[in-house]
Amino acid sequence: MNFKSISFYLSLFCFPISLLAFINILYASYFEYFLSINSYFTTLIISLFVGLALFYFGKNSKKNINFIEQLIIIIISYFLTSIFISIPFYLSDYQVTFLNSIFESISGLTGTGFSIFKNIKYLDPTLILWRSSSQWIGGLFFLFFLIIIFSNKSFNYKMTNLTFNGEYSFNSQENIKNNTLKIFIMYSILSMIILVSLNLSGLRLFNSLNMTMTLVSGGGFLPINNLDKIISSNFQKLIFTFSLILSMLNFYLLFNFFKKKVLVKEHKEDLYLITLSFIFFALIYFNNIKGLDIIIGVISSLGNSGLSPIKSNNNLDLYFLLITIIGGSLISNSSGIKLTRFYILLKITSLEIIKLISPNNIINKTIFSSDKKISDDHIKISFLIFISFFLSIFLLSSFLVIDNIGFEKSFKLSILTLTNTVNSEMFNMQNINFANLLTSSKISLILFMIIGKIELISIFLIFKKIFFKD
Repeated sequence: MNFKSISFYLSLFCFPISLLAFINILYASYFEYFLSINSYFTTLIISLFVGLALFYFGKNSKKNINFIEQLIIIIISYFLTSIFISIPFYLSDYQVTFLNSIFESISGLTGTGFSIFKNIKYLDPTLILWRSSSQWIGGLFFLFFLIIIFSNKSFNYKMTNLTFNGEYSFNSQENIKNNTLKIFIMYSILSMIILVSLNLSGLRLFNSLNMTMTLVSGGGFLPINNLDKIISSNFQKLIFTFSLILSMLNFYLLFNFFKKKVLVKEHKEDLYLITLSFIFFALIYFNNIKGLDIIIGVISSLGNSGLSPIKSNNNLDLYFLLITIIGGSLISNSSGIKLTRFYILLKITSLEIIKLISPNNIINKTIFSSDKKISDDHIKISFLIFISFFLSIFLLSSFLVIDNIGFEKSFKLSILTLTNTVNSEMFNMQNINFANLLTSSKISLILFMIIGKIELISIFLIFKKIFFKD
């Protein structure tokens, strides 16, 4: 194991937390919110010190590391950065335990949105901003993982090659700098587009900023208790829907928007996602819910955000839960099984049936009618992800059912955890008090929120490397 190189790359995840802490210090100083400013100074000093120590330890190491070491970096970075992000929660005046602080941090970093706070409107504005920024930085980190690490050709179980042709690999320090800078710029542009749109819709700047960091990352933290308190008019709902779509679709859609040939060729998955959204919308159109609310509910579920103005008496909670399992684009902050994997499994199943009926037929194994072929590895991986997803639901439900929340809520909460989707009224899950859950339940949720983001197959690969080295 190349510990020095791992140390070097881990240091790179510490410095953005230092920057976020510095921004919060400036915000608190400017608006004179001095109640918890010392906690951000503490976060700044600790994250900067740890980052510099890790950087110094690994700066002279070889920067080439294998895929398993990359996975280990991802997992450690989630826990390491969550500790830094938990400091303002733990040191606040709200008597938050260390485990609850870690829970809130992991929920933000993974974009899940589960919260131990019940009355957000009474929180210190700097802490609300800190919660939202944890989602923003978590979404940015995941895009780094997804495009630079998970695009590894040897273990491409994210199958990013099916919707992206770029040559991104973790093979040199210069390559990483160029790619991370490009991702950061694009992510910032998307954030600015959403921020300006929300501000123009009539939201106050503070709410617009917090909602931007939530929406661009596919997260679930709100700056207030209920969404309908800030998203009320039809125009605001349209902007909100537009923002949800941006986070659900391929991250490179905006980049290729003015390249018509590339746009048509490389983004057929996005066309299928939009079409599927309309189909889901049509299936529940006559269910006595406002049209815009249905659209928000469908897209929010498909994009694994979970934010919606739909109330808990909609009788559609299971329907929306099933949509969350599908997930959005392969290259996005959404979780779930992903539409492309469902497409592969359904297409191959139908082709096998056709082959039995008419053996002489020529089998077309293209993905979304493009020039890319569905390989045997894609089929095996899609099936393995499908099985591991439901295995994860079974395991997590088994842990949660011990808690006093009932089997139905344990099952629903397991799905929401593994799809990194907030427990909103849309799923009739808004009454869960995460702060009062058993310690075993909180630890299980923390672990499976991360597994929902990186997928269970990552853990299998690491265990295989450790225990079956041959």
